[in-house]
Amino acid sequence: MAEQGKAQGPEAGVADRAAQVIRGLMAAPLPAGLYVVATPIGNLADITLRALPVLARADVLYCEDTRHSRTLLAHYGISRPTRAYHEHNAERERPRVLADLAAGKSVALISDAGTPLISDPGYKLVREVIAAGHPVTSLPGPSAPLAALASAGLATDAFLFAGFLPPRSKARQTRLAELKSVPATLVFFEAPSRLAESLGDIAAVLGNREAAVARELTKLHEEVRRGTPAELAQWAGEAAPRGEMVILVGPPVAEAVTDAAIIARLQPLLGTMSLSDAARTVAQELGVPRSRAYDLALALQRNDRGSAP
Repeated sequence: MAEQGKAQGPEAGVADRAAQVIRGLMAAPLPAGLYVVATPIGNLADITLRALPVLARADVLYCEDTRHSRTLLAHYGISRPTRAYHEHNAERERPRVLADLAAGKSVALISDAGTPLISDPGYKLVREVIAAGHPVTSLPGPSAPLAALASAGLATDAFLFAGFLPPRSKARQTRLAELKSVPATLVFFEAPSRLAESLGDIAAVLGNREAAVARELTKLHEEVRRGTPAELAQWAGEAAPRGEMVILVGPPVAEAVTDAAIIARLQPLLGTMSLSDAARTVAQELGVPRSRAYDLALALQRNDRGSAP
């Protein structure tokens, strides 16, 4: 028996410790309030230890699709009352949720996959629950935008999740033009049927940037395809990939500003404002160091004086 236990290795300790954590959470009271619970985006093992006891003990679970959520609940042996909460019934269901909370119940909100409220229903519910004075607790966990961002290899110091792009090309290009100058990695959701068209519009509006498409994250056929938007558009058109899609586009590449460009902008200003003010204005407009603009303005002023009769 000792050899058998030893053969299990460190895995047994991990499993025992995880079980202890869950038992401890199950034994603690679950206060009344709204619990916003992140659930797996594909791999059911991505559920957190903290989420399981909440789902197992909440008085009622509100699900984007109760049929979809039953797969997760059944996998972990959870049997709780479930109700649907989605964009088509939210107006009707919000008063019901508020009534549950007013009655001292614990309510959990989950979406089909990932973190609720991220391109999923729930934003208005959370606002009304807060306004009614009930606590809202977020249980963090899986999130497709963050999972895609972590594996794409693009800049992560600043990013903007912009949800779904408009379905029609003209509106889509208008939206992309609004985002063109944002100094951050852009993250979008997209349907497989529109992937190639959206990437084509991204290439046309945002140009030759680094980009990636992440699909089927955490699932069997997970793939992250990297390239320029034009290259990815060609791939999507030829391969017709399936599954849930996340598009990521790197931030705009700063163009080098030449001395000639700075001087061209300084010349008309030096006749109407001081050298210091002109340098500061041009530095802000062109995104260059003020000292560089000042030195060029000073040299330009000296040259003008030297050429004067």
